Amino acid sequence: MQIFGLDIGGSGIKGAPVDLDKGDLTQERHKVFTPHPATPDGVADGVKQVVDHFGWTGPVGLTFPGVVTGGSTIRTAANVDKSWIDTDARALFSERLGGLPVTVVNDADAAGVAEMNFGAGKDRKGTVILLTFGTGIGSAVFVDGVLVPNTELGHLELQGHDAEKKASSRAREVEELTWEHWAHRVQKYLAHVEMLFSPELFIIGGGVSRKSQKFLPHIEGIKAEIVPAQLQNNAGIVGAAMRAVES
Repeated sequence: MQIFGLDIGGSGIKGAPVDLDKGDLTQERHKVFTPHPATPDGVADGVKQVVDHFGWTGPVGLTFPGVVTGGSTIRTAANVDKSWIDTDARALFSERLGGLPVTVVNDADAAGVAEMNFGAGKDRKGTVILLTFGTGIGSAVFVDGVLVPNTELGHLELQGHDAEKKASSRAREVEELTWEHWAHRVQKYLAHVEMLFSPELFIIGGGVSRKSQKFLPHIEGIKAEIVPAQLQNNAGIVGAAMRAVES
């Protein structure tokens, strides 16, 4: 069975059809840049470009970088335009896509669902936390495989700052940090999250998961196992498609 998955991020909008039996993309994903400012209309235009690239006419699952309630309503917008708050995203995207059925889910939650079913979290019990490092830091918390939605742990306070302002991948790029220096920031962040939740496993996702060998060896003192996401930066696309079927 194929469903279209689409991942909206602070820097890019990417999507592709997904084989839900294999948890993999059936075609090479297509990406467009997220507009700035990332207003609802601007992002919806980008979503339409990605979907139209494939000529897709069926259900679409989309991620959003913020809290999403009821599969539709946007409650926070840390890395996109604030006009997203209280927007009915499902109605917006469905209208822009010519009435296609749409489901919207938090981006990290979608990535986590994919990793728990097809990737690094498969068959893992206890508390598992996926953290995506990109423009911000997204989080997905699972207890015995059950998702605790919309946790948004990237906004925990770390040394007087919003954690994602210091430890996101974007912070590494903007401040031109070495991988080792950035790893020390990530270590402090992981230690804080571990103190609060005592997970058995951390899964590190987002684009940096492709380069885990550059920073994971520098992270020390964390009791939980730490592994890179197996689906890497496609996890959000796969998870979005999975949620479109469930809704």
